Amino acid sequence: MERGSINRSVGTAALLLLVLAYPAPPPPPEPPAPPIPGYIESLRPLAPQRGLTRETFDRALTNVPYDTEVSRLSRKQPEYGRPVGDYLNSLVAQPRLSNGIRRIGELRGLLDSIEHKFGVPREVIVAIWGIETSYGVNQGGKRVIPSLATLAFHNYKGDFARDELITALLILQEGHIPPERMIGSWAGAMGQPQFIASSFMRWAVDFSGDGKRDLWTSVPDVLASIANYLREHGWQPGAPWGYQVQVPHGFDYRKSRGSFREWVTLGFKRADGGNLPTTTTRDEATLLFPSGARGPAFLVTKNFEVIKTYNISDVYALAVLHLADRFRGAPPFAGRWPDNDVQLSREDRMRIQQELAKAGFKPSNMQGMIDFDQRDDIRQMQVQFGMTPDGHPTPEFLGRLVGR
Repeated sequence: MERGSINRSVGTAALLLLVLAYPAPPPPPEPPAPPIPGYIESLRPLAPQRGLTRETFDRALTNVPYDTEVSRLSRKQPEYGRPVGDYLNSLVAQPRLSNGIRRIGELRGLLDSIEHKFGVPREVIVAIWGIETSYGVNQGGKRVIPSLATLAFHNYKGDFARDELITALLILQEGHIPPERMIGSWAGAMGQPQFIASSFMRWAVDFSGDGKRDLWTSVPDVLASIANYLREHGWQPGAPWGYQVQVPHGFDYRKSRGSFREWVTLGFKRADGGNLPTTTTRDEATLLFPSGARGPAFLVTKNFEVIKTYNISDVYALAVLHLADRFRGAPPFAGRWPDNDVQLSREDRMRIQQELAKAGFKPSNMQGMIDFDQRDDIRQMQVQFGMTPDGHPTPEFLGRLVGR
């Protein structure tokens, strides 16, 4: 053996002895669960004010466990980071498409009744059902009461979690579901349509007629509740949600709103070769670039914004409505989504809103949820920065906004 090899062997052996003699310190212990019983007792005066009986309060909240996973997830910064094309491909994947078409066929009679009563197309209802919980298969797996109690203890979103907890107790008191079967996401969204408790109380429907609004096991109640939610939020029967369009050469990207007749006059055409409507009275449309001007473009209507009330995300609404169209036999979106499309984190979007407020704009929210009005604010700043005013927030735009 060469001398260098001997020295290396001796060095390795010495290192091993040191490791054995001085083992790594044990990992720090998990912090003890906070004193949630005291917090629960502080809620007791709210019970009679909200119509809760002492029995309901005690049965659901006595010894309610603190959920460390829920606490961790509530602190994790949600990211929007996936490119839009990847997000859409995952939500409108072939298994979800095939299962949705099968379920529409199996539930034809039920969907006939729901569509007739609520005026919402079956394809849209089933698309939400499929995207939220894969047609009821994946409802989240968390017990709602411990999740909401943990979030309320941490003052999650101010009084939001506390109020949702009290409302969830009212759902139990009315006998719609027993506590052990009240399953949902870590954030308290419940059952197959992922309604939060306050949405359940306002818009859940007993369509089966058994006296309970069961969003966990009753498919009639689930689908009718989704339809009722959309109707009550302004769904316009018979109106389109929008179209993928071709942007004409030389278009002034500062324009974002107008009637379909105006868009046609400007040279816009549907990407699939069809005709844009020009004769209806409900034909106002907003120009949307989910990935900026270098990606696909869409003209969207009021019905698109109704879907955003279910989940305030342009890309979520686009996925739901595209899946609904695919159920009807429509082709995939035309064109290619940018591969390097960086979707900003919620933290970055909130920073944009803060900077826009400093610049004199009035964002409708400061929680990172950018609506069409804020996209127009972004357009104004993009003009000042010499950027294409497509209303799409990017890392480059954020950098210029912060450094202005």
